[in-house]
Order: sequence, then structure tokens, then C-alpha cells
Amino acid sequence: MKRKLSILLTIAPLIVIGDQITKLWVEAIISPLRPIQVVENFFHVILVRNAGGAFGILSGFGSSQVQNVFVLVTIVAVVFIGFLYFKLSPEQSWPSIGIALIMGGAVGNLIDRIRLGAVIDFIDLHFYSHHWPAFNVADSAITIGAFIVGTCTVLKKC
Repeated sequence: MKRKLSILLTIAPLIVIGDQITKLWVEAIISPLRPIQVVENFFHVILVRNAGGAFGILSGFGSSQVQNVFVLVTIVAVVFIGFLYFKLSPEQSWPSIGIALIMGGAVGNLIDRIRLGAVIDFIDLHFYSHHWPAFNVADSAITIGAFIVGTCTVLKKC
């Protein structure tokens, strides 16, 4: 239990801190109208305030009621994920890491929703004019964590 708790208390805060630092940095140096090209036709750093959910879903409904729903759903998800985390056995290190990544990412985006009413996204991957929706460190942690948990669930070997 002690090892499992140390995984959560190390990884989740690191994700939250890294996510918030990168978002503050992007807010400080990037104009919404002037992205920074990192790799031509592949990667830009941009400033996007996503008032919607994943991939900008419901972003056209940027009302405070929608934001309140997103905040509430995130809080419920964090509590549920925490419950699942503590149901893991101590030897389930990989699922512990995956859930800690998800938890850190969810909290990182929750801070934005509470602070700004939207989530700051800034990583713009694309191939010429074909763009993947912009994302951030928290989104990356959630995706990697979900991949780890999903893989461990399917393989039943983690």
C-alpha cells in the first residue's frame, strides 16, 4: 500500500505541476493569432482556450452551465478514479502508474476549468493542413494513462 500511495503522490502532482507550468508559459509568450512553428508542416505551439470537452466537443455551448457540468463531471471522475486506485493490489504497479497519470491530467484540466472557464490547449500536431485537435500535457497524461490501464486490463499481466 505504501508503494502504491507513493506512486500516486509522486506522479499525479508532477503531472499537475508540469501541466500548469506549460500552460502559464504558453499564455505568457503566445498570442492566439501568432502560433510558433516548431517543425514545419508538423508541429506548432498555439494558444487555444477550449471551452468544450475532449476534441472541442460542446465548445459552441460555452455557457457557465456547461462549464459547471464539466467541472462536476471531472470531480466525480476524479473521485471514482481514486476509488479504483485504492482497489488495486499493491503489486499492480503499472495500473497504479496509469491511474496516477489519469488523475494528474484530470486535475490539471480541472484547474483550468475553475480558473478560466476553459482548458488551455497548445500542442498542435498536423500534417500540412490536416490537424489533430490541439491538446496539452494533461491530455497527454490522460491518454498515456488510459493506454496503460487498458493494456493491463486486456493482457491481465501488469
